[in-house]
Amino acid sequence: MKIKTERINAELARQISKIIAENIKDPRMGGALVSVTKVSTTPDLKYAKVYLSIYGKDEEEVTEAYHTVCRSATFIRNMLKDSVNMRLLPELKFLIDDSAEYGVKMDALIERMKREHPYSEQSED
Repeated sequence: MKIKTERINAELARQISKIIAENIKDPRMGGALVSVTKVSTTPDLKYAKVYLSIYGKDEEEVTEAYHTVCRSATFIRNMLKDSVNMRLLPELKFLIDDSAEYGVKMDALIERMKREHPYSEQSED
């Protein structure tokens, strides 16, 4: 990936995080904590995938917070116009980033395998 695209992605992630935290005052967000983990723009900068990590007390709260952010996409894009100096502002598509959950699941599987097969860690000389 080019350095220019990486800088744009980082700046978009920073500004979108700020807008979500400070400007979305929807009660449907509840107590969910929403953070932007990554932004990936297309080479022509027309589209951007925004990966969100959402923490809530239950799955329903996480889902409602995600849908609230998706419904606010136009609002977020309009707020970005004021904070990001780009000729063409990308269309935003929000996705849930489940890499943290995936990592926890993989760690649990590895630990289970270690308990079930304790001798597989020894190397044969």
